[in-house]
Amino acid sequence: MSFFDFLKRETSLLKTSRTVERQVDDFLGIVTRSGKIFSEAITVYLSDGASGTFNERFREIKALEHQGDDLRRAIETELYARTLIPDLRSDVLWLVENIDKVTNLYKSNLFRLSIQKPKIPDPFRQEFIRLAQVSVECADALIEVTRAFFTDHTTVREGSKHVASIETRADEISTPLLQSVFSSDIELAHKMQLMYFVERLDAIANQSEDIADQLAISAIKRRI
Repeated sequence: MSFFDFLKRETSLLKTSRTVERQVDDFLGIVTRSGKIFSEAITVYLSDGASGTFNERFREIKALEHQGDDLRRAIETELYARTLIPDLRSDVLWLVENIDKVTNLYKSNLFRLSIQKPKIPDPFRQEFIRLAQVSVECADALIEVTRAFFTDHTTVREGSKHVASIETRADEISTPLLQSVFSSDIELAHKMQLMYFVERLDAIANQSEDIADQLAISAIKRRI
């Protein structure tokens, strides 16, 4: 291979890698927008129930999740078809597939609210809102760490610690909330239903922390 052929190949790989990075950035933007809509939907539900506004937010989440799935498949195809950034390909594939689960959690939580329509007693409503907001904050922090993974991977470790600290705050809301639910005088079946939704909200923060931890490991690998 001549020097010019080599240079042409390296330039093509760089260009295509940047294409993937732009696709990933668009994908992350979808997750961020989904979190904002999800937080709004939870607040609406706790105020007005499964109202028209709530259902509109649910439709928006479903549309974004569909867009995210299409973009995820496009990223996977680009990575496999063009053998992009081979040393990072498995990390990028794992990352996109797992971050996609965050949007799935947003959608599935709203879906279950729309189907079950649980009654959230007044004493618990504010804590449900706080838990949803902190869980979304945790996912948003994950998105920032993910962007750093592509732009300045030396900051990923500190970013992952920040995600973990937010996840701890989510635990500090969910645990007392569950204790309050089970010490209340509502029926056991109602308690179990509320516990399910508390755990589903908390799962957003847990998923975000797990991904951030793996990102920190992948960033270390890039420095070796």
